[in-house]
Amino acid sequence: MLTLLEDKINTPLGPLWVLCDEQYRLRAVEWEEHSDRMEQLLAIHYRTTGYERISATNPGGLSQKLRDYFDGDLNVIEDLPTETAGTPFQREVWKMLRSIPCGQVMFYGQLAGALNRAGAARAVGAANGSNPVSIVVPCHRVIGSNGLLTGYAGGVARKEWLLRHEGYFLL
Repeated sequence: MLTLLEDKINTPLGPLWVLCDEQYRLRAVEWEEHSDRMEQLLAIHYRTTGYERISATNPGGLSQKLRDYFDGDLNVIEDLPTETAGTPFQREVWKMLRSIPCGQVMFYGQLAGALNRAGAARAVGAANGSNPVSIVVPCHRVIGSNGLLTGYAGGVARKEWLLRHEGYFLL
């Protein structure tokens, strides 16, 4: 059975759940108001092995590092360890998301092309939408080809805030 250490931090965008394993690898980061989505993803990803959630304060320093990100230390999230379940395709998309530099964005179609899957923008969008480690695996850095902020499970207003916070100024 997988043991998940959980903490909840306050951010400028509302309370944020931070869940990691006992090796301090992030397994889930989710806004409190969307905790039902997090529960669904945890159930999908870990139903075979099972899991338990244990309250912890700043496990592995991860909660403080996320606070530091919100306080302006944008690069602190770049090397945070993650361990996600998901399909091989989803993990491939999530890995590619981490290569998008802070302050920059990519279109869904560009992301599909970078994965050598031209024409798979919708599948990339679906994988992006099932990312369990938001912010650290920066799904908010992917936007529609028309420049619209679409497809952020935390809400478009949060996506816009995160992009502005990272220095991507929308026209």
